[in-house]
Amino acid sequence: MLEGAALAVAVALFLGFGWLVLVSRSEEEPVAARRALGLAAGAPLPYLAAIAAPPPFHTPLLVLLLALTLLVVLGLALPIRGRVRNDADTPQTRIDERDIMFSRALLQPGSTRFQEYYRENPEKRQPDDAFRAQPGLLKPGSSLFDPVTFSAARASFTTVEELRSIVDAEVDPDRVDCEPVSMTRFIKGWALKLGAHSVAIAELRDYHKYTTVGRGEHYGETVRLDHRFAIALTVEMAKEMIDRAPKGPTVMESAQQYLASGAIAVQIAQFIGNLGHPARAHIDGNYRVVCPLVARDAGLGEIGRMGLLMTPRLGPRVRIAVVTTDLPLIPDERIRDPSVIDFCALCSKCADACPSEAISFEDRTEIDGVPRWKIDSEACYSSWCRMGTDCARCVSVCPHSHPDNLLHNLVRLAVRNSSLARRAAIVADDLLYGRKPPPLELGDWMRVEESKTNRPYGA
Repeated sequence: MLEGAALAVAVALFLGFGWLVLVSRSEEEPVAARRALGLAAGAPLPYLAAIAAPPPFHTPLLVLLLALTLLVVLGLALPIRGRVRNDADTPQTRIDERDIMFSRALLQPGSTRFQEYYRENPEKRQPDDAFRAQPGLLKPGSSLFDPVTFSAARASFTTVEELRSIVDAEVDPDRVDCEPVSMTRFIKGWALKLGAHSVAIAELRDYHKYTTVGRGEHYGETVRLDHRFAIALTVEMAKEMIDRAPKGPTVMESAQQYLASGAIAVQIAQFIGNLGHPARAHIDGNYRVVCPLVARDAGLGEIGRMGLLMTPRLGPRVRIAVVTTDLPLIPDERIRDPSVIDFCALCSKCADACPSEAISFEDRTEIDGVPRWKIDSEACYSSWCRMGTDCARCVSVCPHSHPDNLLHNLVRLAVRNSSLARRAAIVADDLLYGRKPPPLELGDWMRVEESKTNRPYGA
C-alpha cells in the first residue's frame, strides 16, 4: 500500500512538471522549461529511492515522505488566510491632473503655462528638468530607439489622438428609457464582444474625478462631471509583447491597447448617446477620472505595489478605459481581495526588476489618508525618456501576469486561498523564471533590417 502511494506521487510529480515543461515552451519561457524538465526528472527520485530502499529503511522512509507530502498538500490547499489587509482605502483627497507626469511632460519651456506651473510647484522643477534632459519617449537618441517598432507605436498613439475629439457622445433628442438590469447585461456583453477582457460598473464618486484638467485645450479648467455611473473595462496586453520589456514591442503593445480600449469606450459612449442619455469616454490623453480607482471600485481588481490595477486573471497586464453616464445601470459590488495586497507585500519582484528603482520595497504607508505603496513617478518617467519606451518591466516580471490558462489559474486559486500558497508561489516563480528574468529577444517578425539604399552615403 505504501509503495503504491509513493509510486502514485512519483508519477503525479513527473506528469505535473512535464505539463509545466510543455506550457513553458508554449509561453516562450525557455528558462522555466529547462528548470521544469530538471524537476520532472528529479522530483520523483526520492519516492523511487524509498520504494527501492532495503527493509530497515524501506517503511520509515516511505512513511516520512508520504507524511511530508500530505502536509505540503494540506498547507497549500487549506484556506489559511494569514495576514488579512482590509484597511480603509477610500482616498481622502482628489488628484489634480496637472500634477501627473504625462501632463508635466507636455509643458513647453518658456510658455506662460510652463512658468505658471513651476511658480506654483517649484519643488517639481528639478526632477522635471531631469527627464527633459533625456531624449524622450519614442525619440531618436533614446537607448532603445528602433525606427520600426517606435513608428508602429506612434501610429497607434496618433489614432488614439483622433478618438479624443469624439469622447463626448452626441445625445439624441429622443430619449429611450431602458430597464436597468437588461441594459447593464447588454452593455457588458457588447463590451466583451468588442474585445474587452473584463467590464464592470461603479457608482461615480468624487474621488474618482480629477480636480482640474491637465491636458488638452481645457487645461486648467475645473473638472465638471455630474454623471452617476462609470463603466470600467480592461483589455489584455499580449504577453508575447510585454515579455520583451523594456524594448520596442512593449510600447507598441501599450499603444495598441490604449487604442483598443479607447475605441470600445467611444463606441459605448456614443451608443448611450444614441439612446438620448449623456455619456463620455475617458481614454488615453483625455481623462476626467482616475481609471484604476474606478476599475477597482467596480470590482475589477486591486491596486498593487507597482501602483497599477491587479486583475484576477491577468494581473497588471491590462489597459483600462472608462465610460461615465447618467443612463440608469446596476453597479457591481466591490468584493475586496486582500490576498492581492498580501501577495504584493511579500513579493516585491517588481521593485527588484525596476530599472529606475521607482517602486518601493517598503510596506504601504499612509498617503493622502489611505495606505498605499509610494511610487517615485519622476524617476520612473525619467527612465522612460532615457529608454524611449514605457518600460513595463514591472508588468513583465509580475507573477500575476502569467497567461490566463488552466495551469496558472490553479496557482491563482491557491494564492487566493492560502497565505502559505502565496509564499510558495513567490519562491516557485523565482525558481522557475528567475528573480530578474531577462527580456526576450525580438521575434522574427519584429525585426526589420534597414535598407542600405536609405542610409547616408558612405555609411
